[in-house]
Amino acid sequence: MKLLSAIAAAALLAALPAAAQTPPPKPAGTLIDFRVDVQRSVANDLGRATAYAELTGADAADVARRVNAAIAGGLATAKAQPGVTVKTGNSHTYPVYSKGGRTIESWRMRSEMVLESRDAAALSALLGKLQSSQLAVSQVGFVPAPETRRAAEDDAALEAIAAFQAKAARYAAALKKPYKIRSMNIGSGYNAPQPLFRGAMMAAADAAPMPAEAG
Repeated sequence: MKLLSAIAAAALLAALPAAAQTPPPKPAGTLIDFRVDVQRSVANDLGRATAYAELTGADAADVARRVNAAIAGGLATAKAQPGVTVKTGNSHTYPVYSKGGRTIESWRMRSEMVLESRDAAALSALLGKLQSSQLAVSQVGFVPAPETRRAAEDDAALEAIAAFQAKAARYAAALKKPYKIRSMNIGSGYNAPQPLFRGAMMAAADAAPMPAEAG
C-alpha cells in the first residue's frame, strides 16, 4: 500500500522590509506556488474479514432463530481464538416474493460478524473454523492498522517539509533573493487495497484454514 503525504506551499521570494517601515498592504516580491509530494510504502498489518449466516424459509421467526443461533455460535468461536477481535455487523430480514410479486412466499435473513487481527495465521485458522460451522465468509482484506498509518503519515509529512525547504532554497538561489513562506498546507491520502471476495458457503470438508497473509 502507498501512503501519500503532500505539501502544497507558496514561497514569497522578496527582500524583507526593514522593521521601522510600514508594511505594504500587499506582499511585495515574486510569489511562487509549488507542490511537493512524498510517497511511502505502508505495511498492511491489520486483517479484516466478514463472516455471515444467511438462510431462507417460510417462517420468519424460525429463520431468525436459526440465523441468530449460527451467529451466536460464531461469536463464541471467535472469542475463543487468541489474537482476534470480533463484533457484530449488519443484520437484515426481508421478504422473498412469488414470481408475480403479489405474495410473500418466504423470508430471508442475513447477519454478519466482523473480525480483525494483526495475526494473519490466527485469522486464517478462525475463518476455517467458522466455515465448518454453517457460516460463510464474504470478504477478506488487509489494511494498515490505525497506529501504523498515523506513524507513516507523520514521517512522510516531515520528509515532505524537508523536500519543500530544499526546493524553496533552490528557487531563491536562482532568483538571488531571500525568501519567506507565505502559506503551507499539509495533506495526506492513501490507495486502499481491494478486498478478496468469497461468496459461497463452504462445506465442512473444505473448511481448512483460509490462506491469508498481510502485504
